[in-house]
Amino acid sequence: MAASENHQRLKDRIALVTGASRGIGRAVAEAYAAEGAHVLLLARKQESLEPVDDAIRAKGGVASIIPLDLGSNKRVDALGPALYERFGHLDILVANAGVLGGLSPLAHTPDVNWDRTIGINLNANWRLIRTLDPLLKRSDAGRCIFVTSHVAHSARAYWAPYSVSKAALEALALTYANETAETPIKVNLLDPGAVATDMRAEAYPGEDPASLKTAESLAESFIKLAEPTWTETGQRLEAPL
Repeated sequence: MAASENHQRLKDRIALVTGASRGIGRAVAEAYAAEGAHVLLLARKQESLEPVDDAIRAKGGVASIIPLDLGSNKRVDALGPALYERFGHLDILVANAGVLGGLSPLAHTPDVNWDRTIGINLNANWRLIRTLDPLLKRSDAGRCIFVTSHVAHSARAYWAPYSVSKAALEALALTYANETAETPIKVNLLDPGAVATDMRAEAYPGEDPASLKTAESLAESFIKLAEPTWTETGQRLEAPL
């Protein structure tokens, strides 16, 4: 149920959600819209974002579609200036998009798997920080939420591209938190845990998705971290908050 307009916690905030076409990204985007945010839906393909846009608009929300492959460095770099021209600032970044990169022994990991996983899970987020930092600094309460995983610390066998990229992502996000500590920007990491998503099914094909958390159950944690009233920064948090 959509929040009452009088109590929308993200009313009139501009929120960019990467990986917004499905799973956690879609659930967060729809929840933000219900709380009054104008949600910028980012994923690779226009056609995969249109159902999300339709669902948000059907409930009276506001969204804009941004079809963009985060592996395209020049297009990511151009995102900040394009958003500045349209909105002048950005209030919320949810860096959710990620790839698993396949499971294999480290010594047998194909170049394409390693490069794509590091490129999307780490490098793209550095580029997003670089291109969006001026917009976030124009917000009265900029909020950045980077989605991480417990495998960033487990060094689990056969998960090297994903675990290495998430470990580096955590260092990246916490560095940005320290660099913005004296500003209104709050930067935090959120570990959603085991969630019934396509990526989880790829990693654990025999697992019963009914035994896992739903993406929708995480929405409240993402809303709290995005609120202007949230005060902590540089934290690694686990859902639910």
